[in-house]
Amino acid sequence: MTGKGDTVTLTIGTSTAEIYLFGATLTSWKTDGVERIFVSETAHLDGSKAIRGGIPLVFPHFGTVATSKLPQHGFARNSSWECVKKTESTAEFHLKPDGVPTKLRELWPHDFHLIYTVTLAANTLKTSLTINNPSQEAWDFTTLLHTYFAVKDISRVKVAGLKGYAFLDKVNPPEGDAKPEESREHVNVAGEVDRVYEAVSNNKITILETGSGDVEVHKSHFPDVVVWNPWIEKAKAMADFGDEDYRKMICVEVGSVTDFISLAPGKTWEGSQTLVVARL
Repeated sequence: MTGKGDTVTLTIGTSTAEIYLFGATLTSWKTDGVERIFVSETAHLDGSKAIRGGIPLVFPHFGTVATSKLPQHGFARNSSWECVKKTESTAEFHLKPDGVPTKLRELWPHDFHLIYTVTLAANTLKTSLTINNPSQEAWDFTTLLHTYFAVKDISRVKVAGLKGYAFLDKVNPPEGDAKPEESREHVNVAGEVDRVYEAVSNNKITILETGSGDVEVHKSHFPDVVVWNPWIEKAKAMADFGDEDYRKMICVEVGSVTDFISLAPGKTWEGSQTLVVARL
């Protein structure tokens, strides 16, 4: 990792969390000294680019959008957030247009107010995102919590809770508009994976065989779930991702990304995830 930016640390007993003000990116969550979150050793932590790992916040666009010149995943993860409240267990971060780099703000010239709350408990981490439109016009957005989970051996990891849901396979896109449904009880990783599971009504996804216990992902108001691992070739192609890092991580990301959300003037949208160490 290179550089060192301003951080906020939460501590409850033997659990800790660390969040950078740059991007409001959570880069560490430990329970009983065990790190649950993956950050690449080659990640930039000096604000020069989005942090490779942790829980980057995606807003106002997931991926790239044909009608927008914003970079991939928007600007929230590349902006300077303000920590406005902090207790032992909770920190609240705010982002308004003046915290967004000028060049990016000009590409999406809408008024907005984001509130990101991180709450730590003994074996639990809750991250909540509130999106407010204080302007006089409606605007559209997609959003996602891009969580990188630390694992000891990706070949053993399984993700439960996605069977029966349709998905968009970005690695092997289907011909036509038909989308396959997940047939497996446990989704494993044996090559590059980039899937968007859509309209997942099951609000508990479990990551099994991490090497340090199972982790449950409880989601609220996030209908979609992305599973991502770059595998060998893409890992080598990313400058801020180690060649062998793909073995030590899996992204299970909750979001609302399939369809744009239209937020009317004065209205608010909220979504959250709660991560629970379920079995040691």
